[in-house]
Amino acid sequence: MNPTDHVCEEYSSMPVSPSIFEFVAHDDIPVRVVRSTKRRKTISSQWRDETLIIQVPAALDEKTERSFVDEMLKKFRQSRQRRNAGHTDTELGRRAHELDQHFFDGSASPTTVRWVTNQNKRWGSASYQQRSIRLSSKLQQMPSWVRDYVLVHELAHLVAPRSGHGPEFQKLLNRFPRRSEADLYLEAFHAGYNSHAKELGGPIDELDGFGEDAE
Repeated sequence: MNPTDHVCEEYSSMPVSPSIFEFVAHDDIPVRVVRSTKRRKTISSQWRDETLIIQVPAALDEKTERSFVDEMLKKFRQSRQRRNAGHTDTELGRRAHELDQHFFDGSASPTTVRWVTNQNKRWGSASYQQRSIRLSSKLQQMPSWVRDYVLVHELAHLVAPRSGHGPEFQKLLNRFPRRSEADLYLEAFHAGYNSHAKELGGPIDELDGFGEDAE
């Protein structure tokens, strides 16, 4: 990637010495720039803890760093726009009802299904009394079959609310053909997520999957 001459306005007061620099873009995107002495040429970005974290080589000059950060912001905005186009609550609810019909003959029958950004310790949760399902927005960056698995997990809680994660629930969840593969994917994501948090010295959410979420 070749740096351009365009410099993002949010960066105008950037100090040149700290290894970590934070600012808020004009469209309210929180950004954390991490200057790594271990990096020589590569840059990377990740959306974590509601912040766009951009890692750059510490040896970059100020103008080049600014243009790289500007480029990462541009790509993030484009990616977010594409994701949001198909990740509405309406689309999520439609998919939940499709999966309910396919796996449970419509017996889960959730009344509300929505994305949430404040669910940091679980992939999803379900309330039997309210017949509602909530999914962590972190799942939006994952493959569709992984999101489907989490939806099926929560739908199974609505079908068998008194089972918890017991035998009846497990039997229902086993209807999902890629269950083992999805479990491995989520475990790997969890391990990488916490490892990266430790590397950056930030808080660890311990996003460890599923809890006893059926009420």
